[in-house]
Amino acid sequence: MQRRTVLRGLAAGAVAAPAAALLGQAPAQAATSYYVATTEQVRNKVLVFHKNKSWTDANVHWSFSPGGGAWANLSDVKIRSTQAQGWIALMVASGGRAGIVDIDSEKHTELNDLAWSATPGGNPHAIERIPGNGSVVVASSHGYLTLYAPTSVGNLGSLAKVQTVSLPGAHGVLWDPTFKILWAIGKGKLVHYAVEGSYRNTRLRYYGGSVSLGSSNLGHDLQPDYGNAYKLVCTATDGVYEINTAGGSFTKRKISSETRVKSYVRHSSGEVVSVRADNTGARTWGSPTVRFSQSPDRTRSGAEFYKARIWTPDFQ
Repeated sequence: MQRRTVLRGLAAGAVAAPAAALLGQAPAQAATSYYVATTEQVRNKVLVFHKNKSWTDANVHWSFSPGGGAWANLSDVKIRSTQAQGWIALMVASGGRAGIVDIDSEKHTELNDLAWSATPGGNPHAIERIPGNGSVVVASSHGYLTLYAPTSVGNLGSLAKVQTVSLPGAHGVLWDPTFKILWAIGKGKLVHYAVEGSYRNTRLRYYGGSVSLGSSNLGHDLQPDYGNAYKLVCTATDGVYEINTAGGSFTKRKISSETRVKSYVRHSSGEVVSVRADNTGARTWGSPTVRFSQSPDRTRSGAEFYKARIWTPDFQ
């Protein structure tokens, strides 16, 4: 491991993404400079690359290597900005674990660098942090969300389990800074929760209402549209959907019938970053290629990417 110095410059470069990205429709711009955080399951690492550089070991800007066991098959990563810790990475693995790392501490992190970890079990597929509250939510595909709450917002090590919420097929969670709600996707539907209380009294409350994806349609990934504060994008068994939240109506529109799309996110320029399972090898759900709609795709020989996330400081 080596001390983290280059990520200071990395974060500064990422600020090129406009603040307007989550304040409404952002003007079109060239998709020239941002970073992509990936979960790669063969070497089982979180790898962050600049989109315009070849994805070689020499060009890895940040990584997390947890080994195997309960950390096998890393299934999600989200990089978020906090007041107390600066940039942190939230990660889950299908083996059953969840954790948080301060990404400013070192360039290549490992298990001993975890600021917090837990065992939600049930094949964890997604993780999210609630800003201003400090709580963390994990979605486990065996059918539930697990809420962890701290004794104070900035105390990562104090996070403890306070609630379990049933959600069949839970695969994705995403904080919506526009409406201050937590979205979650599971079997056949996209639902949202209010976050009530503070510290260890924090709870998720479901007040009814959902976006139907069809009873046999399993939701997979849930991400923002960085160009529009009133849109989300999600993937499901039968394709990709755009969710319009303007006016609180929460309507859906199918934008692609492509199947096996495991992650899908739209940059403020309109460029889409996605991973589609290649249905081959030992991990049929992964692919060695991360696709870019306006730039060259990035492929690592022998890799199996599962999720790809845009790193921008405008979405916290």
